[in-house]
Amino acid sequence: MSKKQVILGAQFPGVNNFTVWSDPAAGSQIAFSSFRHFAETVERGRFDFIFLAEGLRVREQKGRFHDLDVAGRPNTLAILTALAAITRHVGLIGTLTTTFNEPYPLARQLATLDILSGGRSGWNMVTSPGAFTGANFRRGDHLPFTERYERAREFVEAARRIWAEGDFAVRSKHVDMAGRTALSPLPQGAPVIAQAGDSDTGRELAASHADLIYSRHGTLEDGQAFYRDVKGRLAQYGRHPDDLKILPGAAFVLGDSEEDAQERLAAIRLQQVSPKNAIVFLEQVWNRDLSAYDPDGPLPEIDPDVSSQAVSQGRAARYDNRLDTARAWREIAERDRLSIRQLIIRVTARQHFVGTPETVAREINRYVQSDAADGFVFAPHLTPTGFDEFVAKVVPYLQEWGVFRRDYEHPTLRGHLGLRAGGQGSGERREPLPERQPVLSE
Repeated sequence: MSKKQVILGAQFPGVNNFTVWSDPAAGSQIAFSSFRHFAETVERGRFDFIFLAEGLRVREQKGRFHDLDVAGRPNTLAILTALAAITRHVGLIGTLTTTFNEPYPLARQLATLDILSGGRSGWNMVTSPGAFTGANFRRGDHLPFTERYERAREFVEAARRIWAEGDFAVRSKHVDMAGRTALSPLPQGAPVIAQAGDSDTGRELAASHADLIYSRHGTLEDGQAFYRDVKGRLAQYGRHPDDLKILPGAAFVLGDSEEDAQERLAAIRLQQVSPKNAIVFLEQVWNRDLSAYDPDGPLPEIDPDVSSQAVSQGRAARYDNRLDTARAWREIAERDRLSIRQLIIRVTARQHFVGTPETVAREINRYVQSDAADGFVFAPHLTPTGFDEFVAKVVPYLQEWGVFRRDYEHPTLRGHLGLRAGGQGSGERREPLPERQPVLSE
């Protein structure tokens, strides 16, 4: 039987905690030369798409800019439009919020990118939380969790109507508009819609409205469970399992041998979690000033402060239940005799593929053929050269095994991904479609 084809996405790093800023090989996060090198490399590797994250405000901790963030990065759509002019095939997906945008102008901007790129545009639909971010916008505040997802659902439904119809009218809780577009028909019908969310609400939104879902899981078994759960939700919206592609975020470390790769990983993790940053991460959970603590010493005996405003603002404030998180971290640290820094290295690790190029390629393929993923969105730890070695050494193995393209076969991003033109679903529940027979790998 035919083997599944591996989907490869490339995240331009920076708005995260895994970029190694201090490495001598690290380049600019904001110069166009970095974006150019990155885009040309992954297109040479026949990747499906480039993914660009965006932060609407620089993170802060204790009133100071967070070390692990980018200041000065241009607007996401502007970068992707510029990259459309210097690439011919690779898809271009940008993170854009439904909380602080409006449907018509954003739909029009994405449509413009789709037209200028010949049908390669994509939108990572996010629901930005927090009054901290909202202070930069006219509304000045944020929406509660459930309302953020309500607005996102209504927002994307409105955008799809704008792309599909000349005249439109939308009347709902969060969207109230009517008009006529001035848009030309889009080369791929509609931009590819991506969504990230491991919560039940996020999974349901992806099942009803998205073409791609980003996820995170640490083992093959966890990935298979997520895959079954999300794919199993599609039928109630009149969709087939292959209408939604599941792409976990991951990293990779290559070496001349397995031992060499593991040594490189250990060195990279020490760079990613410096002594100072270990304390910074711990403060996000403890919600206290812990600058007096030794990062090579034990965890604080005091509990997190849950009574006052968070010391971290923006995307740095990631922990909702601080007491439960602290309790779990204590158990890990005591069981394995870990210092603060060693613990943070452990608990902040993302999924890694580590080994020789052949080993890494084989493991990527194993996840895909075992239905733990349809592919991966990889993020390197170096900018902009992080994919140079991957493209030169890992991609050829996938091509040799017949699970990854040797050349682009379609002009649009939807074509790369095997998605139907125009996108799927109104989000309404329907009678389930007859199940397709699964394609088994050899």
